Amino acid sequence: MTAPFPAAALAPETTHPLILAPLILALPKGRILGECGPLLARAGIRPAADYTDEDSRRLRFPTDDASLDVVRVRPFDVATFVAFGAAQIGICGADVLMEFDYPEIYAPLDLGIGHCRVSVAEPAEGVGLDDTSTWSRVRVATKYPNVARRHFAARGIQADVVHLNGAMELAPGLGLSRLIVDLVQTGSTLAANGLRESEVIAHVTSRLIVNRTALKTQPEAVGAWIARFQAALQPSA
Repeated sequence: MTAPFPAAALAPETTHPLILAPLILALPKGRILGECGPLLARAGIRPAADYTDEDSRRLRFPTDDASLDVVRVRPFDVATFVAFGAAQIGICGADVLMEFDYPEIYAPLDLGIGHCRVSVAEPAEGVGLDDTSTWSRVRVATKYPNVARRHFAARGIQADVVHLNGAMELAPGLGLSRLIVDLVQTGSTLAANGLRESEVIAHVTSRLIVNRTALKTQPEAVGAWIARFQAALQPSA
């Protein structure tokens, strides 16, 4: 009968310390990325210099802190990356949270950047002419189908949504829809296309969001970053 191997023979020759992968902070491409810069600096986050370069083909960037990398994705995708755990932390507009309403996301901080609004708009010459209380349904072009349906349903109106990812301002003039629901900052794009806001659904700012599971399983690491962002929001002494 063959003798069993001694335990020492099965043990590794050396013991390696546990190496944890860095946490991922998801940042939105575009206008908000520029507004994030000063906030990240105050939170002590210094990503690789090309993270703001829209021509850079990299999408994941190291920072000067080995425990954190940043990724740059479309604004609507930030919430999805965080909800599914691909990123543990993110910066995301409240409009995106309204649209997706992921239960896996916790939004502890309003960052006070990215000010804009989600609004209903229509051809300027028609604003105020119709009594909307008589409507039973309306066709709406938007990239916010859930927000639009909820908004009009609260008024007893069925919204027939035409889901577009951009160029919503063209829809009424080309007969695609009667109204649009879109994100508005200055209103200049609406005006340039013959539209005007008729109602503000919600005022929007960007939020710090975290994955709830990551917060439970890595409370010290994730909580420390929440605390750093919170400190970064405090007025300078």
